Amino acid sequence: MNGTRTVTPSSSLSALLPPLGGRTLVMGILNVTPDSFSDGGLFAGEAEAVAQAERLVAEGAAILDIGGESTRPGHVPVPADEEQARVLPVIRAIAPRLPVPISIDTYKASTARLALEAGARIVNDVWGLQREPDIASVAAAHGAPVIIMHNRETIDPDLDIVADMLAFFERSLTIAHRAGLADSEIVLDPGVGFGKSWNQHLEALRRLPEIRALGFPVLVGVSRKSLLGRLHDRETRPADRLTGSLAAHAVAATLGADIVRVHDVAAHVDAMRVVDAVMRPEAR
Repeated sequence: MNGTRTVTPSSSLSALLPPLGGRTLVMGILNVTPDSFSDGGLFAGEAEAVAQAERLVAEGAAILDIGGESTRPGHVPVPADEEQARVLPVIRAIAPRLPVPISIDTYKASTARLALEAGARIVNDVWGLQREPDIASVAAAHGAPVIIMHNRETIDPDLDIVADMLAFFERSLTIAHRAGLADSEIVLDPGVGFGKSWNQHLEALRRLPEIRALGFPVLVGVSRKSLLGRLHDRETRPADRLTGSLAAHAVAATLGADIVRVHDVAAHVDAMRVVDAVMRPEAR
């Protein structure tokens, strides 16, 4: 990429969220799936999903990220109609009653369109607009910001992963701009846990300032992921990885992440307050 972009608030992001670059925002994860790696099946029913959404917001989530297809390693892709049958009733139920924006976690343009029509406000694409490029036009037509996550089909442990991320984001940004999305409607996500070796996950976190230097807000999601289990040096279930999740997200926020995507909202809200008090005292 040539040069550094300066983020200016758009009508969408500035209307939806507190100013990015101030306090670190916590995005709460709501998986309405039977097979997600950490909480698959717990919130697959509409009543359970609505109750969990209310709980996450009460704990301090600034955004709710709703997904209807697991993206865990080895997952089986879900047809669009099945994904939509999972997420749309929940979005319709919670969008009118909760005071925070809903993000739809999908790479499918048709699911994004229906989710935005149902009340979602942000598109979170784990394939960075590149699996179905029409998703960028869908977002632009609805005035929805997009989260562009880095991903790879295959893992190459010899790759300079940050150079790969920069090239990936360049392609994604071209798609976004052609669709009419402004820079101020874009958030970047290094995709920790996706398409990378164990060392590359850590490298992506360590070199986060190089991504932040592009001038876009950055989201990081390491919550409960298997790389934390390896660092714990013992067998852990995903739900037992809270301490590792807090540490990873504290590091990410210190290195420039604006948003952290998490399962355990209350604990992260407390942790981010500490990080922000030290690193961003003006945001208190």
